[in-house]
Amino acid sequence: MLPQALHELILAHETLLWWLAGTSVFLFIGTLFLVPLLVVRLPTDYFIHTKRHPLPWRHQHPFIRGILLFGKNILGALFLLSGLLMLFLPGQGLLTMVMGIVLLDLPVKYHLQRWLISRGPILRAINWLRRRAGKPLLRVDKSRHRPSADLP
Repeated sequence: MLPQALHELILAHETLLWWLAGTSVFLFIGTLFLVPLLVVRLPTDYFIHTKRHPLPWRHQHPFIRGILLFGKNILGALFLLSGLLMLFLPGQGLLTMVMGIVLLDLPVKYHLQRWLISRGPILRAINWLRRRAGKPLLRVDKSRHRPSADLP
């Protein structure tokens, strides 16, 4: 039986708890489909280069480019926040956070990505998804990935 104080707290915030539960289920199911889809679309050599790949829409009209960049950053922020929530709720928290960082447009993002991806568990998880999709594994030059050398 629940203590009286906890029972009252649950009853007082029942709507909020249902929203949190619904959001958790939605994020869990959404990331089960979106994260693998994004991971298998990354080029095999995405993390080999020392400089970031040019954006595919760099030759578009500035207005179109701005809208695409804004949408990509919103999606990245949603993935990052969802990943943070999934550290406490069911879901692929770390992998979702990595995909959020991939989508965000931050000054030191590429160096942070290269360092994170070179870590064993994350690289193994991503390559496992790519192997299941029939895609070549991500290549990473681990000799260059020292946190003190890559991060400011």
